Parts: sequence; C-alpha cells; structure tokens
Amino acid sequence: MNRTLLGLAAVAIAGFGATLPATSAAAAADYGPDTCRQGYVWRGAKPSDLVCVTPGNRDQTALDNSVKHTRWTSGAYGAHTCLTGYVWREAFDGDDVCVHPRVRSQAAADNAASPGRKVAAKLWISKYTIKPKIDDKTGTGTTTSTDDIPKLKINGSHYNYGQVRLFVRYSATNRVAYSVTLGASAHAGFAGGSFGRKTGLFDCSGPGKPANAYAQAHDLVSGRWSARVPIRIGCAVL
Repeated sequence: MNRTLLGLAAVAIAGFGATLPATSAAAAADYGPDTCRQGYVWRGAKPSDLVCVTPGNRDQTALDNSVKHTRWTSGAYGAHTCLTGYVWREAFDGDDVCVHPRVRSQAAADNAASPGRKVAAKLWISKYTIKPKIDDKTGTGTTTSTDDIPKLKINGSHYNYGQVRLFVRYSATNRVAYSVTLGASAHAGFAGGSFGRKTGLFDCSGPGKPANAYAQAHDLVSGRWSARVPIRIGCAVL
C-alpha cells in the first residue's frame, strides 16, 4: 500500500481540534522537574533538599532541625554524637541531625519514593494496528485497507492524578492536529498518574521521512508540560 503525505490537510478522526485550551487558573506553580505531585511537599532538611514528602513529614523535619543542638553531645562520634535513644537522620550525605530511629527509617523511605512523587511528566509513543473483527456466525474476519498501517498511541507516567491535556501539533506551524483531555490515574508498574491514549493517527515515519509534528502533554493540576516527542503524521492510503 502507498502512503502519500497530505501536508497540512486535516484528517477526519474523532478528537481532532484546532484551538489551544486555556491553562487552568487553579493550576499550582510549576517548579520544573522537582515539582511534587499534589499532596506532597519538599522536605527541606536543608535548603537544597527537594525530596517530596507528606506535609506531616516536612513538619517533623523542621521540628527536628530546630532542636538539633539539644540532642548532640561529645562522644565517640565527636561533638555531634547523638544522645542515647537518638540516631543521625541521614536524609542526605552528612546529615547528622539526631532523630528517633523511626524518623531515620522514614527519611530513607522518602528518599526512595521521591522520584515517583514528582511530576516528571514522562511521555512516549507506541504503535498499534486495528485487529480484524470476527463475525461470530461465520467466523470470518472483516478488515479495511488501513488496518495493517501502524497508528500512534501516546503514553505517559509521573503526572498528577487528575486531568492531562494531550496535543499533537505540526512542527512548522504549531497548528493543533489532535487534542484531548483525559484522566491520569494509578496503573501497576507506572509511577504517579499514568495513561495510554490511542489517537487514530497514522504513523507516517519511514526512511527519508523526518518528523513533521510532535506530541506533548500538559498536566493541568501543576501546569507542567512534558518534553516534545517528535512524530510524523499527515499521510493517507491511496
């Protein structure tokens, strides 16, 4: 089958749009890749500590920092030896604030979990084809001339739980070829809010056919945008 580039001709697929949505006025500030998902905040064990934790754990961290001098004594580990019953928090290398053992364990757990609590806004493209429809009575399958041409699916993880807006735009003009708002939710094996959306757009990539468009996602809760993922669209079967 031959595929011909249609340039900027619109493809009649449900869900296509031509305008950009307004950014949600309720969106929180975007702090880049260190933006915490809704419900989490930076721990602040030191000014550069951007580990995402619950507000309660941040408050505990601030309290421990404020009384650290009262828990130090001179001993086997120098002037910052912990009083009996306390241990170094070790939220970061060199963190010698003395805390209860359970707090140190919580700090280690938060360090491990933090990457999945950030709005990293990861986006990637996969491909799919349409499976033949089997007639239950005759056992025969029905196909169309485009069933074997791969189509594009937009996938994402590390978003807030809530609404995400997906776009496909032509690179040269930034004109929207496809847009849809969907809900990012929890899925096993993926961090944060995740999703997968079949677009119906033909994959027009191939030797000598560079990308002419890109996919991008907008986390409407935080205002964070994903990176642009190059794709090629705009072809049809003759």
